Amino acid sequence: MTQTLAEMRRDYTRDGLAEAQAPDEPFALFRQWFGDAVKTEQAPVEANAMTLATVDGEGRPHCRVLLLKGLDEKGFTFFSNYESAKGRQLQVNPFSAMTFFWPALERQVRIEGRVEKVTAKESDDYYQVRPLGSRLGAWASPQSQVIANREALEDMVRATEARFSATQPHCPEHWGGYRLLPERIEFWQGRSSRLHDRLNYRLVADAWQRERLAP
Repeated sequence: MTQTLAEMRRDYTRDGLAEAQAPDEPFALFRQWFGDAVKTEQAPVEANAMTLATVDGEGRPHCRVLLLKGLDEKGFTFFSNYESAKGRQLQVNPFSAMTFFWPALERQVRIEGRVEKVTAKESDDYYQVRPLGSRLGAWASPQSQVIANREALEDMVRATEARFSATQPHCPEHWGGYRLLPERIEFWQGRSSRLHDRLNYRLVADAWQRERLAP
């Protein structure tokens, strides 16, 4: 018999998250958890997949799944068309949130903060290591704009291939990276009876403060 939505339930019993396991700053713990996810999660789950939330000029939220492509002491980097819907939203409201969910580990991480564009060199460095098809696609696709049909997109791809038939495509000015500069990072470990562990880091006066949140 098919379960109803109300009956669908999974108890989380894999692990816990105590303060003794958590460093004073969140990046070390994120790297540890991300490394665990890379080793544990199985296809079709991608360890670097995350949900990115933005807000438009009318205050309406928007979400989509993207891939994390960079992490350093500044923040979390992803790439997109700057003229896409998310790009326009970040232009008017440069704050965002991202969530990673690793079901095999019964973990999620929530990150919130301000977003800035990365340097042109950072964008070009990443662009050059992408597969050729992806590099051409950054030129061909008017991301988030209405197009007539699939054939119209394929026509744009063929025109782009012809344009760069004798040379390698360079990074378009309308495409590049964003870096989320975290102000809050929450680590969520599933626990039995929905009494989950939640350790929250907040950036206050350039220092990280750690606190436990009720589930």
